Amino acid sequence: MAGTRGPLNAFLDLDGIPISNAQSGPLAGLRLAVKDIYDVAGYRTGCGNPQKYQQASPASATAPAVQALLDSGACFVGKTQTDELAFSLMGLNAHFPSPVNPAAPDRVTGGSSSGSAAAVAGGLADIAAGSDTGGSIRAPASFCGLIGLRTTHGRISLEGAMPLAPSLDTFGWFARNMVTYEKVGAVLLGDDLHNQELQRPLALDALDGLVLGPQEADEYRAMVRAVASVLGAPRTVAPLSHSTDDLYWCFRKLQGYEAWQNHGAWIAGSDRMLGPGVKERFEHGATIDAATAQFE
Repeated sequence: MAGTRGPLNAFLDLDGIPISNAQSGPLAGLRLAVKDIYDVAGYRTGCGNPQKYQQASPASATAPAVQALLDSGACFVGKTQTDELAFSLMGLNAHFPSPVNPAAPDRVTGGSSSGSAAAVAGGLADIAAGSDTGGSIRAPASFCGLIGLRTTHGRISLEGAMPLAPSLDTFGWFARNMVTYEKVGAVLLGDDLHNQELQRPLALDALDGLVLGPQEADEYRAMVRAVASVLGAPRTVAPLSHSTDDLYWCFRKLQGYEAWQNHGAWIAGSDRMLGPGVKERFEHGATIDAATAQFE
């Protein structure tokens, strides 16, 4: 697999295969970068692992969510680096030089949508597709000073994407400003088909209390007030029946189990040279049985 290109190590250095896009539409003129877990027609999907890339065939079709952006006028400018098999939050991949965080060059970008965040933060792309299983949009957005949210699970198609933990995987994107971010949301989310009006914002004080730092806590409280004012309903505190440690390990076990179900056979077939951290997370997933995952 080729290395990276550009000053930020955001893009993979791949042969430039032309990708057509609509010449008009709500995203016309916007440059689109795509995390290398999504199929783009003519390109191999490497998922951050050189062996995965070498064994892959060029994709015959583009992932529908990415295609929707192209059909709305966005112009493809390249595939971006990802943490290996999207199973990390730091933005460090043992097989590639680390993406540069333009907002803080001496610090990591966060991951696993690392290259996508670096590309947008550095002005090399206007929007970039990523994914969020356990924070892979939210962490890089926070670290790099971008807008990036976790979308409702199942709302945007993940067809043509590498699965990590399907019960948790979601499509996401980055932008530098809210106007651009909202334009992408209008394309991908479309009309909300829920029949019930959302009237009761719920809060978990035990989790809200994990926000670190007084400035961060002030910003978080301001956000909560803004959400409540938009919804026009008071904030309802929901009880937390388990400790935060219990919730964390529930997530880790489910994620680890599903990640191993999706990638375990391939990993066990040979020495895949998995990087530190990623290797251990998959090894942990291999120890979790279905009964434990379902119970959690």
